[in-house]
Amino acid sequence: MVSMDQIISSSDLFGILQEFNPWWSGRTIPDLPKWRRATFRQLRDWVIDPPSRRAVLLSGARQVGKTTLLLQLVGELQLKGVPHHRIIYATLDHPLLKLAGIEGVLRVWEEFRRQGEGPEFILLDEVQHDPSWATWLKHQVDFRHSRQIVVTGSVVPLSDANAESGVGRWHTIKLPTLSFCEYLQIREIEQPDLPELFSLTKLFGWSEGERMQAASLAKPLVGHFHEYLLRSGFPQAALVDSISLAQRLLRADIVDKILKRDMTAYFGVRHIAELEKLFVYICLHDGGMFDIRSVASNLGISKQTVERYIRLCEASHLVYLLRPFGYGKEVLRGRPKLYLADAAIAGSVLLKGRSLLEDDTALGLTVETAFFKHVFAHYYGVSMGLSYWRRPKAEVDIIAEVSDQVVPFEVKYRNRIRSEDIAGLRVFCEERGVSRGYLISRELRDFRVMGGEGGSPMILIIPACLACYWLSRLELQHSTLEG
Repeated sequence: MVSMDQIISSSDLFGILQEFNPWWSGRTIPDLPKWRRATFRQLRDWVIDPPSRRAVLLSGARQVGKTTLLLQLVGELQLKGVPHHRIIYATLDHPLLKLAGIEGVLRVWEEFRRQGEGPEFILLDEVQHDPSWATWLKHQVDFRHSRQIVVTGSVVPLSDANAESGVGRWHTIKLPTLSFCEYLQIREIEQPDLPELFSLTKLFGWSEGERMQAASLAKPLVGHFHEYLLRSGFPQAALVDSISLAQRLLRADIVDKILKRDMTAYFGVRHIAELEKLFVYICLHDGGMFDIRSVASNLGISKQTVERYIRLCEASHLVYLLRPFGYGKEVLRGRPKLYLADAAIAGSVLLKGRSLLEDDTALGLTVETAFFKHVFAHYYGVSMGLSYWRRPKAEVDIIAEVSDQVVPFEVKYRNRIRSEDIAGLRVFCEERGVSRGYLISRELRDFRVMGGEGGSPMILIIPACLACYWLSRLELQHSTLEG
């Protein structure tokens, strides 16, 4: 067997690490953006002042900004006075670092750079390239208490054994694509002087005049919101001025890198054409009900293969599955709803471009996907679950359950909201004893409250651009949606 030293010397491997760790030689990190994701605060707190003895697993799709977060964390550690030589960053998708593995990389660091005693901060990107990463991380958490470790993964195929060993040993932080507010921030778009909110429930108490004033201030947001839906929440694509180029970059990252490369490398997918066919189907039915038997029949793929591919798309952070609201047989028998991880994916894959804005049906589904992502980003750390509810002639798109609260949302992105549009919300709230619900609308003039008479549930109609803006502002402020 050929040893690592026969391929590359320790000194040459250290030279590669030096390029990834410029702070070792007193250099700054080049091209590091000043803007920070909402997730940064949670990551920083877990690393600098961890609430429990755990490593951190930062998971998210390719090109979603995980590496930027790690390098921004390095700057924060330096501000806190951590010696430069006690911080190491390495990305395991570099061919030689992948070949060396985690142990080989750290051995070179210890030999050439690590000095003295004290806390050590180990930041490892794309950890899935080392097949023994979970065992290594478990051992580190159990026996190397001076080390604070953060690992990232865009495709992390956790086996049942790995998942079980990770319980209590690492804390998972999920990094979704950019929120609407983060998109405005990184594109340096001036934001309107809207009132700050600490809870969306405060909007129920606003006067008609206050809502009209907020709607007037929000007019510039509408165009930016539509651009956001087209350009995507992936930072690299979001920063490109050309919509067509942004969508081309997104297609390359999704189709070429994830479907064709990652699925083969990490999951052993051999029939890429079948997987692509299924993914195009998902793009055509984004936000819709997903009947596995029907899909398998229509595509000429076995039911077991469809189920496996959906699990792999989840593991690759491409889709979210939403189960029916309720318990027991009600959930087990129900079909899931399926949302893409970013609202721009479907339009990019289907080559819709700006024509999406002229297709009311497709635009409405795209807005629903965008809003779901905002609800997911806010709730995933504290929610008992996200689900949907459906009855004959009545439905609710998204339901969040937190503690003893149930918060229903329905998306109706159309020119005018009618009383029948809130029928599903009203039926659900009355059946479940819920006092408030939210209907996500299109027009700013529809910002109002319906219902509330005689103890009936109150429904807040809020334009999608405002709902996504305020939800993402709340996330940046580290506040809560309810309460």
